Amino acid sequence: MPVNKLELTRDQFAKFLKDFESIKQFENLFAVVSSLYAGAAANDTLVSLASIEGRVNQLLSIVDEQRKAIEGLQSAPPPKEPKRTRYGSFYSTKTQLAAAINTAKEITFNTTDLSYGVYIGSPTSRIYIDTEGVYNFQTSIQLDSTVSTDEEFYLWFRKNGVDVTDSGSQVRIKGNNAEVFLSLNYFFDLKAGDYIELVFSVTNLGVQLLAVSAAAPHPGIPSVILTVSNNIRSY
Repeated sequence: MPVNKLELTRDQFAKFLKDFESIKQFENLFAVVSSLYAGAAANDTLVSLASIEGRVNQLLSIVDEQRKAIEGLQSAPPPKEPKRTRYGSFYSTKTQLAAAINTAKEITFNTTDLSYGVYIGSPTSRIYIDTEGVYNFQTSIQLDSTVSTDEEFYLWFRKNGVDVTDSGSQVRIKGNNAEVFLSLNYFFDLKAGDYIELVFSVTNLGVQLLAVSAAAPHPGIPSVILTVSNNIRSY
């Protein structure tokens, strides 16, 4: 009994095939169908159209899944790139004095060592950031006293002009020429455009943030050094 010939040509399918994987699967489809018909002719047996249709549908299902996968990859948004870490390093080469005892005074900076997205503003006590994130502020201060009495030095942070709750530190300096090195770090969750300041007060005007010029064998000693980074969170 003659077998009906299934008229499927590659040129016909090429009109709607748009990707390499689909073309490969249809080539497999033609090969399977051709082999089934060839086997039927060689054995002089009738190939069930239902069995051929089942195999064709199976291959079409595979092609459709691959098409959907390719379309999904093409339509997926690009991976989110991490923001570059923001940082800044600043210091002052000037000795800084309080204007009055027991009165808040902002610490200023006159030198930028490194800066990317963190910068000195105006006035120069303000350190601004340009990107939202959690920032680590680390500072070191060189204190000195020119009076013989024991005096106190207070240090704290301000955020956008407001004193930060529980951010203060206290140091007692004993006697004349009693240099003290003070360090402090603090984490801030900041928005773009926020600024931070370091603020101090003293119980005697003889207490100062001391800057010392370079002299062999040591380099210059800034009165204050501040480093800032947001490497805690990248997004």
